[in-house]
Amino acid sequence: MTEAALSPNHKWMVLSNTTLGMLTAVVNASIVLISLPAIFRGIHLDPLDPGNTNTLLWTIMGYMVVTSVLVVTFGRLADMYGRAKVYNLGFLIFTLASVALSLMPANGIAAAYLVWLRIVQGVGGAMITSTATAILVDAFPPRQRGLALGINTMAAIGGQFIGLLLGGLFADINWRLIFWINVPLGLIGTIWGFYSLKDTNAPKKH
Repeated sequence: MTEAALSPNHKWMVLSNTTLGMLTAVVNASIVLISLPAIFRGIHLDPLDPGNTNTLLWTIMGYMVVTSVLVVTFGRLADMYGRAKVYNLGFLIFTLASVALSLMPANGIAAAYLVWLRIVQGVGGAMITSTATAILVDAFPPRQRGLALGINTMAAIGGQFIGLLLGGLFADINWRLIFWINVPLGLIGTIWGFYSLKDTNAPKKH
């Protein structure tokens, strides 16, 4: 039995949760781009100092590189151990990393703290993006999969622009808001996912 057979409304719950997951993951990828000067000022780093080049590059690229590289790996693990399990764990990891970034100290360890937690966020983002599509395919019948996947894709595309807009807005208010914005979205997605998304197909361990 597939998730689509569980209840008439279950597939729409799956769509709303996975769309929130894709939107959150993509917004987080782009929100930092435009707000880096504010973040560096907040942790007392000069982005033009050659000694801070690695921090600058890894803050920008770390999340996206990790997300891109691990998508295939987590997709395979999801097939083996359960797509909903990997997705929900990814949302939890992403949310915990967001909380930690929001509380980032503005002292000498801030540079390493920022880079490594962005990488951890990327791990959570990879777990979300690698499983969202497969979960949708399981939940929706063939005649409605195009609609579901289209909405999910629109959220991913729109998230890139929303992230840039929010980054520019929050950078002028308080640089910590750039990371705090992920916390309520992550908490909602994590709790909602653990409550509503369950694996109904047997994992494939071969």
